[in-house]
Amino acid sequence: MTNREEIIRNYIDSYNQFDVDRMVHDFDETIVFENISNGETNLSLTGLQAFKEQAEQAKNYFSSRRQTITSFNHQGNQTEIEIAYSATLATDLPNGLKKGEELNLQGKSIFTFSGDKIIKLTDIS
Repeated sequence: MTNREEIIRNYIDSYNQFDVDRMVHDFDETIVFENISNGETNLSLTGLQAFKEQAEQAKNYFSSRRQTITSFNHQGNQTEIEIAYSATLATDLPNGLKKGEELNLQGKSIFTFSGDKIIKLTDIS
C-alpha cells in the first residue's frame, strides 16, 4: 500500500502547488471524477482532458489552498484519505462567498486504483 500512498501524496502535493500536470501524472486516461457536497453530487467528469480543464479553471478560484492528509484507509482497490482543507478565495463565488474569505473544511477523498493508475477519484465534503 506504500506505493498507493506515494501516488496520493504526489497528487495532494501537486494540488497544493497548483500543478495540474503533476496532479494527473498517475491518472488513467479514462479517469472518473466526482465531487459530493452535503450528500449531493455537484460535479461529475469522465476523461483526463475533462479533469485537467476543470482543475485549471478551479485554480483561479483560490489565492492559496492546502489539503493535509490526516489518515489513510486501504480496502481492496480503493484508498480513502481523510483531509483537512484550507483555502483563501481569489474571487467572489456565486454562492455568496467573497474574495479574501478563508475556507476551512474537513472531508475525504476516495481513490480507486487499477494497478498503479488512479481510475476514479471521489471528493466528499
